[in-house]
Amino acid sequence: MGECHPEITVAALAEQHGRFLLVEERIDGRLLLNQPAGHLERGETLLEALVREVREESAWAFTPERLLGVYLWRQPLTRRLYKRFAFTGTVHDHRPEQPLDTGIVATRWLTREEIRAGADRLRSPLVLRCIEDYLRGETAALEPIGHLELQAAHAVPAREL
Repeated sequence: MGECHPEITVAALAEQHGRFLLVEERIDGRLLLNQPAGHLERGETLLEALVREVREESAWAFTPERLLGVYLWRQPLTRRLYKRFAFTGTVHDHRPEQPLDTGIVATRWLTREEIRAGADRLRSPLVLRCIEDYLRGETAALEPIGHLELQAAHAVPAREL
């Protein structure tokens, strides 16, 4: 069996007036589109990572509102496995003067039709899948998203877990 330890990532889905916030990033010489997204860093909660990644990649502040879904995807070329936690929310406090994260060329607000038409430029199939799930209304509350520090977990007797 192959590697079964997925890399944990977060992604933000923000929509305004039928347009979705995407970032255009240069990867291996190609310009690809993705939701603002990235890896969880040591010591971060999912929501902290999400807010940080959106600000770094798009220069927008992001307020998470709902869990869109948890997606498992294996990149076909590298065979790396990703577990993506996608959230919906709103953006505000745009800072256009802020430099964007390394590799990010620009931010784009695109319609679902424009995104579908450029499907060959999507970083992964999860980009369109998240948009489709959002448009179907498939979201969940944030409250069940928990973060438990290792020390706190060890303090709880096993019978309570």
